[in-house]
Amino acid sequence: MILELADIRIHPGQQAAFEQAIERGLQTVASQAKGFRGAKVNRCIETPERFVLQIFWDTLEDHTVGFRESDLFTQWRAIVGPFFAGPPHVEHFELTYQSA
Repeated sequence: MILELADIRIHPGQQAAFEQAIERGLQTVASQAKGFRGAKVNRCIETPERFVLQIFWDTLEDHTVGFRESDLFTQWRAIVGPFFAGPPHVEHFELTYQSA
């Protein structure tokens, strides 16, 4: 399983609307993508315009090719993109350890 980690900064004062939009986008769009296994969204306490999005994928290609090159990605960006203060910083991770 691959973890996609996106560090997102949004425009000030848009937290509540962004939280609703990202939840809707994950539930109605991203969840339809092949290899999508779930997601988490966290808001920063010290910087309330900063969010960390974690999406779990079966493979790297499920995200980078299957989702990013599909119409689903266009739909996803239409929902969440207007809130972005800048492009999200996105990286992918492999699990190396997990506690019981």
